[in-house]
Amino acid sequence: ELQVNQASFKASESVKQYEMTCKNMEKAEEIAWKRTKKEIKDGIQTIQYQINTLMTTNGQAPFVTLFMYFQPDYEYAREAALIDEELLRQRIQGIKNEANVYVTPAFPKLIYVLDEHNVREGSPYFYLTKLAAECTAKRMYPDYISAKKMRESYEGNVFSPMGCRSFLTPDRFTDAGVGNIANAGNYEPGKHKYYGRFNQGVVTINLPDVALSSGGNLDKFWKIFEDRLELCHRALQCRHERLKGTTSDAAPILWQYGALARLKKGEPIDKLLYGGYSTISLGYAGLYECCKYMTGKSHTDPAAKPFALSVMQHMNDKCNEWKNAENIDYSLYGTPLESTTYKFAKCLQKRFGIVPGITDKNYITNSYHVHVSETIDAFTKLKFESEFQKLSPGGAARSRSGRTTASWCGSARTAITATRAS
Repeated sequence: ELQVNQASFKASESVKQYEMTCKNMEKAEEIAWKRTKKEIKDGIQTIQYQINTLMTTNGQAPFVTLFMYFQPDYEYAREAALIDEELLRQRIQGIKNEANVYVTPAFPKLIYVLDEHNVREGSPYFYLTKLAAECTAKRMYPDYISAKKMRESYEGNVFSPMGCRSFLTPDRFTDAGVGNIANAGNYEPGKHKYYGRFNQGVVTINLPDVALSSGGNLDKFWKIFEDRLELCHRALQCRHERLKGTTSDAAPILWQYGALARLKKGEPIDKLLYGGYSTISLGYAGLYECCKYMTGKSHTDPAAKPFALSVMQHMNDKCNEWKNAENIDYSLYGTPLESTTYKFAKCLQKRFGIVPGITDKNYITNSYHVHVSETIDAFTKLKFESEFQKLSPGGAARSRSGRTTASWCGSARTAITATRAS
């Protein structure tokens, strides 16, 4: 009986010790998560202020994109969700300017990915999507990407753009069995590589200038268009030739230490300029004004849309022609324009004067967008522009609420940019 009582006592003590250990572990975990949240909050605040106070040589903040995407079965999904949540909360708050007023920072650019685990009410991370919508309502960020649509275009892959809208098309060197030409640490045999590739540059064609130069004559338009495209082609070749012969020593972080490649010291980067490891972009601007001048109607008009689509298709055809001839991945890119919209508009006014509805403003319309003066609801606009988005494989943008958002189709960044270390 004594032995039974002693055994019961020991068992009871073991249960108490176990319960105490569990309580201690729960307490320790609670403290650990509290500290983790504090570190995430401080870290994101530090990154945000550093990016917005660090200037490049031309006085701009670095163009940094934060891609808010993870899978629910990811080992660190909980931590990733905390990071996304804090990013959104701090963007809602904004950062203080010189007058001590909270304002919307332009960078880092935030891109929120909609997927099955966050897009529907009741899904585990739907609260993040609601927070993103609140952030959009106040700060016009983040931009959005559909994981579903992206997988349809990129063989089941979802990956970050370079900047706000530019994506790399699937590389051709993987399909050709060339192998790990960049000696990249993130190379996986047989799988297309997206992170660590780059773009050789962009040259943009001013479509309204082509139209105005033709005087409205269609035959003359296509001839001038062909000449201008060849001019752009030669300009892109200049960019390409300028890069040829560059050695990895010119930018060791890019070419030797994994941002874009892990080449040997003194090794030329030439092999990375061909076969689809990098892309080079033909940009375009002012499709609306071009169409309006040539047809008298907006490209949203069913009578004028075929002409607008034929212009887009012709530019795609030229890119494919150049690519097949030179083994360089040319692709059509919806140029963001930014200050170029003003420059193009002023040049048009100088050459052609004020043409009502075409050159009477200090800007031209971005890529294939519907003109801002047109009365159109958001969903009709998105549906219409989606037909043109397919013809802009080098990068495209859609509009919502008066500003531009990233789209899921595309190819290239307008400068050599790393999105993740190779």
